[in-house]
Amino acid sequence: MAKIDFRKSLRPLYSPPVGEFVPVEVPQMRFVKADGEGDPNSAPAYRSAIEWLYGLSYAMKFSAKAGLGRDYVVPPLEGLWWADDPKSFIRREKDRWRWTMMIMVPDFVTRDIFESALAKTGGKLGEPPRSLRLEPYDEGLSLQTLHLGSYDEEGPVLARLHGEVMPSKGLAFNGPHHEIYLSDPRRTEPAKLKTILRQPVKFMT
Repeated sequence: MAKIDFRKSLRPLYSPPVGEFVPVEVPQMRFVKADGEGDPNSAPAYRSAIEWLYGLSYAMKFSAKAGLGRDYVVPPLEGLWWADDPKSFIRREKDRWRWTMMIMVPDFVTRDIFESALAKTGGKLGEPPRSLRLEPYDEGLSLQTLHLGSYDEEGPVLARLHGEVMPSKGLAFNGPHHEIYLSDPRRTEPAKLKTILRQPVKFMT
C-alpha cells in the first residue's frame, strides 16, 4: 500500500525559499480545526486543541488505512493567527492573539470516518473543544517564505512583509496570517525550527 506524503505531492505549498516571499496559489483544502485566543505558551485551550487535532488526525488516518486501503502521512500542524492590531505580531504581544489551529484532511476521508474518529478520540480525551470541526479552507493567492529559527524571531520578517514587500507589489491583506510548522518544537532546537510563513493577499484597487 503506497503512503501519500502531501509535503511531496503538493510540494509548491511546502517548499518556499528562505528569506524571500514568493507567490503561491493555494487551492481549497479541508482541515480539522479548533479555535482559541491568548498566549499559546500558557493557554490551556491551546494545549487541548493540539491534543485533539493530533488525536483525531491519527484516528482518521488509521481508519482510512483499514477501511479504504488509503494510507498517508499526517500533514503538519498549521495555525491561522490574527489580532485587532496586526502589529501585535511584530511586537510579539501573545496575550492579544487569536488563533485557529488545524491539520489538513485528505479528500478521501469521509464525514463518517471523521465522526467515528471523533467518538474514538473522545474516549481517550473526554469532551472535545466546542469549536472542533471539519471544514474547507480556501486561501487563493498568497505570499510565503520559509523561516529558520525560533518563533519569536518572526517579528522582523513579518514587519518586512507588511511594510515593504506587500506595498511594493500593490497587495493588501486577504485573510489571517498563516503558519505551517515543519519541525517538532519538542525535538528541535529553536535555532533550527522550520516554519512556513504565509499571508493571503489581494491586489489593491
